[in-house]
Amino acid sequence: MCKTMLIGMAAVVFFSTQLLADQVVLKNGDRLTGTIVDSDGKTLSMKSAYAGEVKIEWDAVQEISSDEPIYVSAKGGEVLVGKVTTVDGKLTVETAGSGPVTVSKEAVESVRSKEQQASYDSEIDRLRHPKLGDFWGGVVDTGLATARGNTETFTFNFSAKAARTTAKDKISVYGLSLYSNNNTGGKSVTTASLVGGGTRYDFNVSEKMFAFGQLDLLHDRFQELDLRVAPDGGVGIHAIKTPTTTLDLFGGGGLNKEFFTSGLNRTSGEGLLGETYAHKISKSTVLNQGLQFFPNLSNMGEFRSVFNLGLATQLTKVLSWQMTFSNLYLSNPPVGVKTTDVIITTGLRFTFGKPM
Repeated sequence: MCKTMLIGMAAVVFFSTQLLADQVVLKNGDRLTGTIVDSDGKTLSMKSAYAGEVKIEWDAVQEISSDEPIYVSAKGGEVLVGKVTTVDGKLTVETAGSGPVTVSKEAVESVRSKEQQASYDSEIDRLRHPKLGDFWGGVVDTGLATARGNTETFTFNFSAKAARTTAKDKISVYGLSLYSNNNTGGKSVTTASLVGGGTRYDFNVSEKMFAFGQLDLLHDRFQELDLRVAPDGGVGIHAIKTPTTTLDLFGGGGLNKEFFTSGLNRTSGEGLLGETYAHKISKSTVLNQGLQFFPNLSNMGEFRSVFNLGLATQLTKVLSWQMTFSNLYLSNPPVGVKTTDVIITTGLRFTFGKPM
C-alpha cells in the first residue's frame, strides 16, 4: 500500500513538473521539455534537466509553449511579454495589457527569458551610457634580437596601443620604445634610442563625419631631439567602413614644440593631413597603414611626416606575429643630422580586451 502511494506521488510530481515546464515541438514530431533561454531568430536555446542546454535550429521549430512569461521581439521593434502558445503555426503571447497578441514565427527577431532580457537591457544601457573603464582593448608588440661572439649586439623594441570605442566616440593611447646597442672590441655604442607616446580623442559628429584632437610626444636621441610636443586637432570622414575594410581621411592643424640637444628650441604652427587604413586580408591576417603629413605654417616649405605600415597574423586568440615598418621624416633637422629615421620591427603581439 505504502509502496503504491509512493510511486503514485512520484508520478504526480514528475508529470506536474512536465506540465509546468516550457515545451518545444519540432517539425519531425520530437518534443523537448525544459526552460526556454533565448533565440536570435536563427537558433533557439533551451535548458533541460536531462540534456543541459540544447540549441535548436529555429526553422526546425513547429510549436512553442511557455509556462512563465517570456520576451518576444518582433520585426519593427515591438516587444511582447507574456506566456506563449502556438496556434496554427503562429505564436500567441498573452500580454498583461493588450491580451493575446499573435505574431508569425518568421516575424520573430528574438526570444528571451526574464533573466536573459534583464542581461540584454543592462548591456544596451551600458552601450548607451558607457563608463570610462568600459570597452577597452589593445595590443602589445615586442621584439628582441641579440648576438654574442666577435660582436655583441642587443636590440629591443616595445610598443603598445589601446582604444576604447563606442558608437559615439573613441579614445586611443599609444606608446613605443626602440633601443639598440653594439659592443665591438670592448667599446659599447648605442645605435638607436627612441621613445614616444600619445593620445587621441575622436567624436562622431554624424555617421560619416568626426572631429578629433590628439597629442604626440617623441624623444629621438639620434635626431638630437630631446622632446617634441605636438598637440593637433581637426575633422575627418569615415570614407570606407565595412566589416573587412576601413578608411578614415582627416585634416586640421596645431602646434609643434621642439627641444634639441644642441640647445635649439623652436615653436611653429603646422597643418595636418592624414589617413588611416585597415584591411582584413584573411580570417587571421590584418593589414594596417597610416600617414600623417604636417606642413610647417610658420616656415613655409618645411614639413614633417609619420608613415606606418603593419601586418599581423593571428596565431592564437591572444597571440599574433607582427611586422611593422615606420618612417619618420623631418625636413629641417639640426645641422649634421639626417632627415629620415626608418624603423623595421617584428615579433610577438599580445592582444587584450575588446578587439580594436
